[in-house]
Amino acid sequence: MKIKKNKGYFGLKFLLIAYLLVSIVLPIIYLFSSIRGQHIADVFSSTQFFPMLQNSVITTVIATIISVSLSFALAWMLNRSNIKFKSFFVVLFTIPMLIPSISHGMGLVFLFGDNGIITNFTGLNIGLYGYKGIIMGSVLYSFPVSFLMFNDSFQYEDYTIYEAASVLGMSKFRQFLSITLPSMRRTIVSSILAVFTMIFTDYGVALMTGGKAMTLPVYMYREVIGMMNFSGGAVIGVVLLLPAMIAFIMDLRNSGINSSGSTVTKAYIIEENKARDILVYVIFAVVIFLLCLPIFAFVLLSFVKQYPVDMSLSFETAKKLLSSGLGQYFINSVSVALLTSLVGTCLSYFSAYVTARSKKAFSNGVLHFISMLSLAVPGIVLGLSYVLTFKNVPIYGTIFILVVVNIAHFFSSPYLLAYNSLSKFNPNLEDVADTLGINRLKLLFSVYIPSTTATIVEMYSYFFVNAMITISAVSFLMNFRTMPLSLMIPQLESQSFIEGTALVSLMILLINLLEKGIAYVVKKRASKDEAKILAVSAESTEL
Repeated sequence: MKIKKNKGYFGLKFLLIAYLLVSIVLPIIYLFSSIRGQHIADVFSSTQFFPMLQNSVITTVIATIISVSLSFALAWMLNRSNIKFKSFFVVLFTIPMLIPSISHGMGLVFLFGDNGIITNFTGLNIGLYGYKGIIMGSVLYSFPVSFLMFNDSFQYEDYTIYEAASVLGMSKFRQFLSITLPSMRRTIVSSILAVFTMIFTDYGVALMTGGKAMTLPVYMYREVIGMMNFSGGAVIGVVLLLPAMIAFIMDLRNSGINSSGSTVTKAYIIEENKARDILVYVIFAVVIFLLCLPIFAFVLLSFVKQYPVDMSLSFETAKKLLSSGLGQYFINSVSVALLTSLVGTCLSYFSAYVTARSKKAFSNGVLHFISMLSLAVPGIVLGLSYVLTFKNVPIYGTIFILVVVNIAHFFSSPYLLAYNSLSKFNPNLEDVADTLGINRLKLLFSVYIPSTTATIVEMYSYFFVNAMITISAVSFLMNFRTMPLSLMIPQLESQSFIEGTALVSLMILLINLLEKGIAYVVKKRASKDEAKILAVSAESTEL
């Protein structure tokens, strides 16, 4: 009787598994199967390969160290001071997440390039192109992700440990070394792995600022897009995939490490110290100013006639872009982002519902593993895999293939958001529902969705923002009719239309800021009802 009631639920579960196998697992298998021994020999015997690998490794390691250190320091200062408007600072620190990585590189060129704004104003040329530019752009691009991870972990620190240490006469510095750092071990490892993978597989920053220091992702992009060398691109794709897979496996093992701050009995108490707070304000102001410099450059260059020849106010850039198809590319981007958000949120939420609220079973374990797998697949690798796998499928060359690849690319993080939220509910809810004759789908729509609205909005926002800024996964799959806004940037840059690249970057930022503002309002309203629904659910299980 129970099986009959939940027939639709089980049918949807296996349809979801089949979809994820086709959209995530099959392309990666196809990528590996398309490689031949001769392809490998051609790539590895190339005189360019090992210098490019060296460039990728050196810049990635240095940028990862700086990015993780900076994000840890900012999160630590934020959570160890009594400054006001902490939520506002969190938003400002994460603004770099709202524009494509290629825009970060372009912003640095606008500021510090040979003909950059600051270079012309001060007369100082910092020599941006090469390692320096790649590292600077990579830090800008990656540190907000690491910052959010550390900021979240600091929320769960238990003050009783610090209290006991103070009683024993342990200095603040010793407490930092003996308590804070060990309690952050899991987050530090996860942050390093996440940032390393992001930087190592990104080609946007290096494409703009690398100069002669070409990295593996840039080589792969040029081989596939410029020379249509899919076999060589596939070999580089596997090389880029291996570190990401290793990081994924290490992160799974790291998830078993128990954090000493996982059980909070007393929230961290921050002592009054005006001098410390003033210093934090000053440091934050400097960091935010530096983060906003590229945005200021976008605004300036978007509305001048011709930089640096004629700096008079002009709307010629907007007119030129509109005449070259900006409106269509804008519609493409928003359409892809909306469809990705809607479908991706539904699929990832249902996947999390199945794995978090069902008993252990082989099919549930498979679903959980596949849902997590996209964390290990770089976007540039996934995009090439889709070209090799789906080039003869009817949806190839349409908006829908972009939606499918974006869902696959960004699936894991929203899935984890929903999984963590759904795992917090009383484990007996399903048993109560079965006793009352309520099937799983009705329980999903009547209890879980209404009580996790804020999480669903966050999932939707994540899909939307990332679909707007991505260039890696879709760069191999778009054509002139389906090209999104983000891919106008390298196209316009190749035409030396720097004012156009600035305006497109600014448009993407404004769209994402608007979406984030709407999401904030919806989440604020939803959170007011969430606690009430959870309380009612808890009472029902007790009865």
